[in-house]
Amino acid sequence: MQRRTFTAGVAATLAAPLVRAQGGIPAGPIRIIVGFAPGGGTDILARVIGQKLGDLWKTSVIVENKAGASGTIAADYVAKQPGDGTTLLMAHINSQAITPALTRVNYDPATDFQPIMLVGVTPNLLICNEQQPAKTVKDLVKLCKDNPGRISFGSAGTGSAQHLALEMFMLAAKVKAIHVPYKGSGPMLTDLIGGQIQYSFDTMTAATPHVKSGKAIALAQTRLQRVKAYPNVPTMAESGFPGFEATTWYGLVGPAKMPAALAKRMNEDMNKVMLMPEVVEKLEASGASEGGGSPEKFGEFMKTEQVKWAKVIREGGVKGDS
Repeated sequence: MQRRTFTAGVAATLAAPLVRAQGGIPAGPIRIIVGFAPGGGTDILARVIGQKLGDLWKTSVIVENKAGASGTIAADYVAKQPGDGTTLLMAHINSQAITPALTRVNYDPATDFQPIMLVGVTPNLLICNEQQPAKTVKDLVKLCKDNPGRISFGSAGTGSAQHLALEMFMLAAKVKAIHVPYKGSGPMLTDLIGGQIQYSFDTMTAATPHVKSGKAIALAQTRLQRVKAYPNVPTMAESGFPGFEATTWYGLVGPAKMPAALAKRMNEDMNKVMLMPEVVEKLEASGASEGGGSPEKFGEFMKTEQVKWAKVIREGGVKGDS
């Protein structure tokens, strides 16, 4: 079970010897910068975690949205802040792995950040609004083939994980569709529900409230196995696309100037937060797994993701302006 695997990883980290930071946690306020508009998956998780960290640290933890350019505006901003722990980034696959391989950014995702902890890896959901005629992957493929270049798919931005999932789908299904980029999942979902766009590969975290309310329909999920939160929604692999996997991940980082000892102290408290029932419930609802662990583990994970997506983009000929 995902919960058992997740909590076991966190518990193992808590059992390790604790290294206390010199000077401790700053008095605050502490800001967690989110690179997307309010209402998206990154924003939702940042607010839940920020509230719990604020309680632990007995200081104000504020979530601040700096949306645009698939999260890279926020990442560039945090990379240039002091390393005193007062400014953190809710890191995302877009800003830390995908977009830097698609276009020039003003920071180095491999060297300009101090990892703190991986929060979780989630599937995306292939969703549509309730007015759409195609509500299975098979029917969607036929719809796209019958209407080449006319079916619209929203994303959190050019070069986002959702954009890359669409590119993978178009290549695998041999179809053409319209990519409509937004400044985050929040505004994109508003337009999807309102009928301005038709489909999206969106994060499970952001899409779930709308699926549960019936305003959005889930056609498929994008991990190889179904997650606990969506036992009745087939995977893309089950829907005729073997090996199709497109995930989104989140984590907490600081500027590279942050002392390793402070990152370790924050990591200890993050691991405590990740075991809190409300946070576990939110992570499970979003299909998140694999979170927790050390700063070093998260750093290695990000390096692997950077290499992986650079290879996919290079070999697939994916363009950032599509």
